Amino acid sequence: MPTSTVTLPADTNQALGLANFALDFMWNTPEQGGCEADKSVLERTELFHTDACLCGVSALALGTNAPNILREEALTYRAPAPGTGSLGAPHGAKRPGATVFGSAAEVMPEKAIVANCAAVREWDSNGTNFGYSEERAHHRAGEFGHNDFYAVAIAAAQMMGKDGAFALRGMVLLDEIRGRLAEVFSLKSYKIDHVVHGAIASAATFGAMLRATPEQIESAIGMVVAHYIPFRAIRAGKQLSDSKGASAAISTEAAVLSVRRSMAGFLGPRDIFRNPEAIFRLFEGPGQLFKKVESAGTGIPEARAGKAYASPFDLVLSRAGDDFAVMGMHFKLGLYEHQSAGALQGLIDLVNKFPRLLEDQSGDCIAKIVVNAYEPAFGIIGDPAKRDPKTRQSADHSMLYLVCTMLRRMLELRAAKPSLRTIDWTDVMLLPHDFGPSALHDALTRSLMDKMSFEWGGPEYDSRYPDGIPTSMVITDDQGSVCDSGLVMYPGGHARNTTADLLRILDHKFESLAMLSLAQPDKKAAKALISRYAGIGRKSAKDVATIHDFPLHVKGKFD
Repeated sequence: MPTSTVTLPADTNQALGLANFALDFMWNTPEQGGCEADKSVLERTELFHTDACLCGVSALALGTNAPNILREEALTYRAPAPGTGSLGAPHGAKRPGATVFGSAAEVMPEKAIVANCAAVREWDSNGTNFGYSEERAHHRAGEFGHNDFYAVAIAAAQMMGKDGAFALRGMVLLDEIRGRLAEVFSLKSYKIDHVVHGAIASAATFGAMLRATPEQIESAIGMVVAHYIPFRAIRAGKQLSDSKGASAAISTEAAVLSVRRSMAGFLGPRDIFRNPEAIFRLFEGPGQLFKKVESAGTGIPEARAGKAYASPFDLVLSRAGDDFAVMGMHFKLGLYEHQSAGALQGLIDLVNKFPRLLEDQSGDCIAKIVVNAYEPAFGIIGDPAKRDPKTRQSADHSMLYLVCTMLRRMLELRAAKPSLRTIDWTDVMLLPHDFGPSALHDALTRSLMDKMSFEWGGPEYDSRYPDGIPTSMVITDDQGSVCDSGLVMYPGGHARNTTADLLRILDHKFESLAMLSLAQPDKKAAKALISRYAGIGRKSAKDVATIHDFPLHVKGKFD
């Protein structure tokens, strides 16, 4: 019987190894090394898929810029009629294309995927991984990433005429590959955007689901790494742009096109993880075996050093049981940058413990707010440029704005319900309207921001990340009394949180986003929209083929 994990050693061709692993995972029986994920893994992935899709549909319906531009673009790239052939079309495919949110029109798969991925990512409210392995202490590189990529699995399942169980298996595979890469290689350390791991995983998953050969998948992964490396320049600057939200989508578009080109016969670079001029070895050098050869002073050229020809890391992938990367992913309980989750949880904890902080709805009861957190939170959402956010993309990456907007919501809630003494995530969940033009310039929010400072917690905090989201908050009231949250490690939504009622909070989030997606708010219609995406593993091939076939009403322009 195969083991529950597969290890791709540093001194092997890991690109080819990923290809073989992905093909086994998608097509083999458990006895032959195929997927045997526990029910808990499948159910959690289904929840993340529902979450992602409702984020995407609501972003389109509210008229956000990039998702609607890319969706309209996709609809101009109609797939050819079945049987007429297309670039890299698999012999077993039932359809040459895939669909976008809110349409039955069949378009080229890379265009459907770029549009749907961009929509999912636009609110920055879908799942987050932390690049942290509980099982392997040396696999804690701490690269974060997001489950923006489920459109890849849906498109491939549509093309192959497969059911939801097949699509769900592809989603688990994609999250597993990108999640394990995040554990062994920190892209952000070299100013490379985290979407590279997702693009590699997309190439492996899309190729495997379409039954490309191992060599074709290896070629596609090579093209992704050699041709399409985005740097974090898209996330820098005083105010962020559409490029930030669409980064995963654009990289995945390239990954899917690379697969199709490889399947048509194009040959990309081989053995890309061990390539000395590709990003992995370029930034971190070869694996330990080769370093030992160098230090021994043998003078043996790398190509003749045998096992010394290595990437910087071993890669361990799960195929069975419950130790999958998706089980360590964080649900966002609203719209916020995941690095702020500890502070938001600390705020909820504080106002419940010290209700006097909300007694004066002008915020005058609060004299000072101080948040301490770890790097990279301090560097990313504590950037001085984000003290005065002018766009939604910058506001949801501003610790000051996020905390003070939620605090404003709490003050307003207490004014409306003076007897309310317990507040939780469902009462003050940050949603799109909290980042609209009027909210961005709300006078109370801005006055609270003037009272707030965000500080680096030092090495003690840094040492606790990425195990948790180590954050603390201290609020000093107008009488000089200090209210301290203590250290928050596992806020609501975190994989290791044990206090939040996650399913109830997610139900509220799903319903809120579904209601925003409708032309007219209607709870029955909202439930139907949620059901369209929930429980993907139980859906028929026909359900998957028509999953995006519903009327989409765009309500003007959000930004």
